[in-house]
Amino acid sequence: MRGEPSVLHVDLDAFFAAVEQRDKPSLRGKPVVVGGIGLRGVVSTASYEARKYGVRSAMSTAEARSRCPHAAYLWPRFDQYRQTSQAVMAEMRALSPLVEPLSLDEAFIDLAAAGLTGLTDDDVRAIAEDLKDAIRTASGGLTASVGAGTSKLIAKIASDLDKPDGVVVVPAGTEAAFLAPMQVTVIPGVGPATAQRLSMAGVRTVGDLQQLDEDEIVRQVGSAHGTSLYRLAIAADDRPVVSDRETKSVSVEDTFETDIIDRALLTAIADRMAHRVAERLQKAQLSGRTVTLKSRMHDFTTHTRSSTLAGPTDDPRVIARVTRRLLDDTDLAGGIRLLGVGVSSLADWIQDDLFTDSEAAEAAETAEVVDVIEIPDRRSRDQGGYYTGQDVHHPEHGLGWVWGSGRGRVTVRFETAESPPGPVRTFAIDDPLLTKPAPAAAEGDADAENGHNGPNE
Repeated sequence: MRGEPSVLHVDLDAFFAAVEQRDKPSLRGKPVVVGGIGLRGVVSTASYEARKYGVRSAMSTAEARSRCPHAAYLWPRFDQYRQTSQAVMAEMRALSPLVEPLSLDEAFIDLAAAGLTGLTDDDVRAIAEDLKDAIRTASGGLTASVGAGTSKLIAKIASDLDKPDGVVVVPAGTEAAFLAPMQVTVIPGVGPATAQRLSMAGVRTVGDLQQLDEDEIVRQVGSAHGTSLYRLAIAADDRPVVSDRETKSVSVEDTFETDIIDRALLTAIADRMAHRVAERLQKAQLSGRTVTLKSRMHDFTTHTRSSTLAGPTDDPRVIARVTRRLLDDTDLAGGIRLLGVGVSSLADWIQDDLFTDSEAAEAAETAEVVDVIEIPDRRSRDQGGYYTGQDVHHPEHGLGWVWGSGRGRVTVRFETAESPPGPVRTFAIDDPLLTKPAPAAAEGDADAENGHNGPNE
């Protein structure tokens, strides 16, 4: 184990919502919810102003609207998120050559790989503060929270303790004491079912778990899982920071000769695909947190539904269960011409027997769901091609974003990240002077409609 807190975990605060507030001055300091805005949509990210009302990621948009009806509900702009992420990751790589991105908004950094040794806690804190300043400048004002420790486990947990815009450094040698008062669910792989079994044995905190020997933990939760829990409870985590992982995802997909509308047949095909993906993961000694179902419909509209689990898995039972859940929520009207199953958010560690049979079902039911729709041009024209939050341009008024559309009209607020809050103008939906980028992937649901009200101010 390392003798100094040279592993950083950097997590951008409310990333999608923060980018929207950065680019839309009228939304700064106000509740913003990014995700699917239709009747069956799911929240991807909520600003801290919206979180005060109980809105959170993976909540249904309908519930979010009931909790915070005055928020701005926006479709994601993935191109902007990727560009901002690239700028932030460049600042991390300027600090160390060894950076392991986990997603667009978080990454591990190995300070030892930069030749930084003999680091005191104050040194690491100063480095983290300097990095946060660099990220704020490169991203146009976004904040990040940073955790530092002697391992990935400690750094990641620490980054979540002082959000937003915080720094937590866990000194070497204090890891077990740091974890002790926390709920046992803070350990990766401990879901509600495992937590319940441990609770029946009197184990509710990591400190309780630390009082048990490895044999006792194994008796409670099984051999491989118990060994992993024992090691993580005492912060024995020697996973290295891995830069630029070659394999970003593992997936399989098939295009059918004729469109398939038989749900039982599609379920059987999806199950086989899930098992093939699991076999490839196991062969590569990888596991992943995000399970994705890709379906291309008869009209070439492509739906990509994803579920993110609490911990990584290579278990075919879990992957298949999540896949079936995603397929169950897919509208088969008209048939499917292509089906694919994939696993991403890959990890270089595997917890064998991570899920029991009951937990496999539980994992599928509690996974965070994100739904992305790629709409062909002709469908976009039929619907007007506008979604709330989308960037547009008008030769007279300049750059702006779609505030709402429907009933043959589109309402736009004209402002940019550098301007003050701008005016709102309404146009005919087919106004040739109002231009927009090519239709991009939008997060939502197949049943979501473009005819909706704009965000409240």
